[in-house]
Amino acid sequence: MGFLAIASVAMAQNQEMTLVKKGKYTPLYGRDSVQVKVMSFLLDTIPVTKGKFLEFVKKNPKWQKSQVKTIFADDHYLSDWKDDTHLNPEAKQNEPVTNVSWFVAKDYCKCQGKRLPTIDEWEYAAMADKTTPDARKKESYNQYILDWYERPKIPHQQVGSTFKNYWGVYDLHGLVWEWTADFNSVMITSESRSGGQNKNLFCSAAAVGATDLMNYAAFMRYAFRSSVRGNYDVNNLGFRCAKDIKN
Repeated sequence: MGFLAIASVAMAQNQEMTLVKKGKYTPLYGRDSVQVKVMSFLLDTIPVTKGKFLEFVKKNPKWQKSQVKTIFADDHYLSDWKDDTHLNPEAKQNEPVTNVSWFVAKDYCKCQGKRLPTIDEWEYAAMADKTTPDARKKESYNQYILDWYERPKIPHQQVGSTFKNYWGVYDLHGLVWEWTADFNSVMITSESRSGGQNKNLFCSAAAVGATDLMNYAAFMRYAFRSSVRGNYDVNNLGFRCAKDIKN
């Protein structure tokens, strides 16, 4: 990276982002076991909080719960808020915001001069544990994620409450699910005669073409992504932002 890119990274890190350095990884689906190259990028160290999102909707009334259009958010949008500009009394400013659609998450990031991370970027950053950039072969790493999937949701859990990974990112596992820019792209096939949807990823065919049949945690993530639409608002689905840098 040149001087300007380094300066950009330093500035972003001061704004609670961290550098995820470029590398390669093998996705669970969709690329015939070919490694995908992920370029260096910046990623928020924590998910977007209710406090930050409250500031956003005050500045952008179109995203307030009484104003949002149903094409962009369903009836569950900010359903855990008291009203347009007030959280429920028991809510904490540092809780991850949830019940937000992909459309509003995307616009939030855009207004910060950022964007949503891609699936590849998210999965690449999330395969790190505390000490290694790729911990997917560690039984303890996968078990930690599966244990989280099995636990009931803990109300009012605050950001930064899970481990800090190799890249300096918190809460990729153990807090909430997170939107990605291309959350449903794995469901799309280039074969137009099939109607655009990859039916091999459903039901008993879910493992067809998968690169790691034992990665149950990843199967759960892809299954969840395939079940949502852009205007869905889910009570355990939040987001964080990413940003490009010059590689």
